[in-house]
Amino acid sequence: MNDTPPVVAMRGIVKRFPGVLASDHVDFVLRRGEIHALLGENGAGKSTLMNILAGLYRADEGTIAVHGTPASFGSPRQAIEAGIGMIHQHFMLVPSQSVTENILLGLEHPRFRLRLAENERRVAELGEQFGLKVDPRAKIWQLSVGEQQRVEILKLLYRGADVLILDEPTAVLGPAETEQLFKTLRGMTAQGKSIIFISHKLNEVVSIADRVTVMRRGKVTAADVPTASTTAGELARLMVGRDVLFRVEREAQQPGPVVLSFENLSAENDRGLPALHELSLQVHAGEIVGLAGVAGNGQRELAEVATGLRRATGGRIRLNGEDITN
Repeated sequence: MNDTPPVVAMRGIVKRFPGVLASDHVDFVLRRGEIHALLGENGAGKSTLMNILAGLYRADEGTIAVHGTPASFGSPRQAIEAGIGMIHQHFMLVPSQSVTENILLGLEHPRFRLRLAENERRVAELGEQFGLKVDPRAKIWQLSVGEQQRVEILKLLYRGADVLILDEPTAVLGPAETEQLFKTLRGMTAQGKSIIFISHKLNEVVSIADRVTVMRRGKVTAADVPTASTTAGELARLMVGRDVLFRVEREAQQPGPVVLSFENLSAENDRGLPALHELSLQVHAGEIVGLAGVAGNGQRELAEVATGLRRATGGRIRLNGEDITN
């Protein structure tokens, strides 16, 4: 892999914001046919560096070379023209339009006549080629989160991207969808695509990436680390600068009285669809209650109902025994 010529080489990249040095003379090299993970805590500078490569930001210092040719991107369109595209954590799709219409949106051609049937066939062929099956005629609002992510990837492939930057791509996916995404990414690199995988999930990085570059406070603390010869613990130490405990022993605590309770609570999301369905939950004094789930499964709505920002359509909320519903 190290003998493969770089697809992208970023050297000495500096990016300053008021009071923050987000990228401090950062080097990053991506090679053809690899998945290169960019690892770091929140605020480490990962997204800033990739936003520069994707044309969203301009570097204050440093150089970028694509296939050995100096490059400077003033917009995402220029980056796409060079074969580089970025898929953000929060998708940029129009829910009321179809898969094909979203993929065509923003292209110079076709402009006035979309020739939907012809382009739907091309989208279906791309999906078949890269394992990104999705109905080209389906409306975005009809798709699962995993399917919407496939549309975002297809948007870049349709535009001819050879380098795909994925920003926290598993944050909105369940385990099955994550495994399907990894299978898709491996298939894409087998066909010559190069992937930059931005994440802070250590086990996923070790599982999917060929190499890892670690950032901390705007600097690279480790570059081009082969995942085959490292562990999650070593990567964690590089991320935070100290040893990390992956398991903390806690003594069982005797819970106190019920402080907050939800009784058969129901609520709708912003589209008027059920987000909470007869949810019941108790929080006792002196305990920490965790809510686990993929984004979009009612966590936000529950917090908003509990704090009075959203009306409940059914059920009760009690705080220290007092009914505070709506």
